[in-house]
Amino acid sequence: MDLYAENIMDHYKNPRFKGVLDKSDVSVHQKEANHSCGDVLELDLQIRKNKIKKMAFHGQGCAISQSAMSILLDEIKDMTLDEILALTKEDIYEMLGVPISARRSKCANLGLLTLQNAILEFQKKPKKYLIEIVG
Repeated sequence: MDLYAENIMDHYKNPRFKGVLDKSDVSVHQKEANHSCGDVLELDLQIRKNKIKKMAFHGQGCAISQSAMSILLDEIKDMTLDEILALTKEDIYEMLGVPISARRSKCANLGLLTLQNAILEFQKKPKKYLIEIVG
């Protein structure tokens, strides 16, 4: 197993930011699902001054969807909301570091959809669909 595949399995077995925030800390809660395979992600964010201060997710699904969310949250810790909204599927594939087949692209990008839609909900803007991200 190569280094990137090991990283994915590490994040799957030991996800970062797994859990839920106290209700008093939650600025926005978002739930998204990939209906083609059954993956589900739920995300709690605390947002202050255009940055995410606290975050936690939970869900179920394949190793790609769950580890991609963990890796994504680890990568965005110091980003502004606008920087996060500018992320694309190519950024996700780079973070994962392994080739993602077209069949698994929805799994890999479900976390990005959940995160961006949480921010859009917080900003009271229209949400995205998974197909808009994966093309």
